[in-house]
Amino acid sequence: MKKPSSENKATLRRLLGYLKSFLPLIALSLILAGATVLLTLLIPILTGNAVDLLTGGAGHVDLPGTARICMWIAVCMVLAALTQWLMSTCNNYITYHVVRNIREDAMKKIQCLPFGYLDSHPAGDIVSRVIADVDTFADGLLMGFTQLFSGVLTILGTLVFMLVTNPVITLVVVVITPVSLLVARFIARSTHAMFQAQSAVRGEQTALIEEMVGNQKLVRAFSREEDVKERFSGINERLRDCSLKAIFFSSLVNPCTRFVNSLVYAGVGIFGAIYAIRGGITVGQLACFLSYANQYTKPFNEISGVVTELQNALVCAGRIFDLIDAEPETPDKADAGTLTGVQGNVRLEEVDFSYMPDRPLIRDLSLTVRPGQRIAIVGPTGSGKTTIINLLMRFYDVDDGRILVENKDLRDLTRHSLREHFGMVLQETWLRSGTVRENLRMGRPDATDEEIEQVARAAHAHSFIKRLPKGYDTLIGEDGGSLSQGQKQLLCIARVMLNLPPMLILDEATSSIDTRTEDKIQRAFAQMMKGRTSFIVAHRLSTIREADVILVVKDGQVIEQGDHKTLLAQNGFYASLYRSQFS
Repeated sequence: MKKPSSENKATLRRLLGYLKSFLPLIALSLILAGATVLLTLLIPILTGNAVDLLTGGAGHVDLPGTARICMWIAVCMVLAALTQWLMSTCNNYITYHVVRNIREDAMKKIQCLPFGYLDSHPAGDIVSRVIADVDTFADGLLMGFTQLFSGVLTILGTLVFMLVTNPVITLVVVVITPVSLLVARFIARSTHAMFQAQSAVRGEQTALIEEMVGNQKLVRAFSREEDVKERFSGINERLRDCSLKAIFFSSLVNPCTRFVNSLVYAGVGIFGAIYAIRGGITVGQLACFLSYANQYTKPFNEISGVVTELQNALVCAGRIFDLIDAEPETPDKADAGTLTGVQGNVRLEEVDFSYMPDRPLIRDLSLTVRPGQRIAIVGPTGSGKTTIINLLMRFYDVDDGRILVENKDLRDLTRHSLREHFGMVLQETWLRSGTVRENLRMGRPDATDEEIEQVARAAHAHSFIKRLPKGYDTLIGEDGGSLSQGQKQLLCIARVMLNLPPMLILDEATSSIDTRTEDKIQRAFAQMMKGRTSFIVAHRLSTIREADVILVVKDGQVIEQGDHKTLLAQNGFYASLYRSQFS
């Protein structure tokens, strides 16, 4: 397991890679920070000179000189405010462009992540990384730019000014300062693991919220409200414990450094007063030194706060970089071919596959499909029906054996050219936020309005679409909004009909449709499947009686194969399944 320090170093190296393109702006920010510090450090000197002019004794008070100095102090304050505003603008630009680039890289990676990663990581946790963690990282980065630059330059500049004024008193400041740094470093290293645990639990909480909000109907249907509340409360309690520990220990940095800095200020005051009494420095110089001591210690307080935020930011950055660095989907081969001239020849040769190495699923599966055949896949839940579909679409690659389309191994083809020749209608519908027309046009952006209406009629979706407030131009929310499950499935069916590729996959495509509409859809499907190779997964065996070949899958193996009448005559597993539905 990597140590926190090594993790931080690796994260910082990644961050520097994102900052490379902003080096000119970073240099400008440093210059502006230096100008701000210089103007701020000039003010104590001018203030000390004004104090000396006012403490010259009776008849020696120089009011005109004091007025001129006050004018210069005002000028320095205005210029310091201006340079600080420009520095903040520059830092904001850098921070939010870096965050934009990181989010873009994260989004690109999500598009090419293997399905195995997406299946094994909660969607809410991924959302938390891309949204919440990046926001926290942005806050820490912005604070680092704004306060770290200015703080370090203030410390260095103040030391130079104090050394020029009085090296002996400066020595008091320098001797006590390392105590503050050691305290801050010790506490910062101790809180890293706490912030790491906090981010992990926060991702778990986001995942639960996303899951429960998206499935609220199901939660209420099974009266699981109290159970969900208990689960949320448990995660919330863990998040509270992690957050309290992280915040408590990190909050010790500021008071500890303030205590040490107060010692610095007291030391300067005592030694400075002794020097002033002995005539070593003037009252104005003592006032200047006290002001410098305050300015010198103030950045340590700010930097201690920055260190705490940076610890949290680095943990969050590490989580988003873990996502960006996740192993992508196996890329297409450099010489991968393009699938063309598809007739519908598909062949599976001794295919082995498992989602987990220690739990084999499909073993030694062989199948030959001729163009235009309708292949139905039936079997118990978990037998591997949908897995076969996943392999055909190359959502997963086979562990052994091979799958061929038009005598070409799928792994030798580009995924895009393969998938554009398949049309899918799944039990789980997916519609994006947009108009009904935009959702239907997803597979064919160039489709005309007449073609869209024609396929909607064929899918028996036209009537309910026309009843919507704006018909085909009605906006529907994410995942179909208020549409019923059956209506959403009809839209998905119409979308495939509009594209009409040479091969079709229907995975429980009519599971949410009423019996009367299903009968009409089956006739539309029959027309659509003419001359097209079709793979049909169904639990309702009445929908697949007309299939050319029925594969009966059990425990990842084809145990029976044939048409409906042949399988019934065999009086085997298929026959028992069929009778169980119609007894």
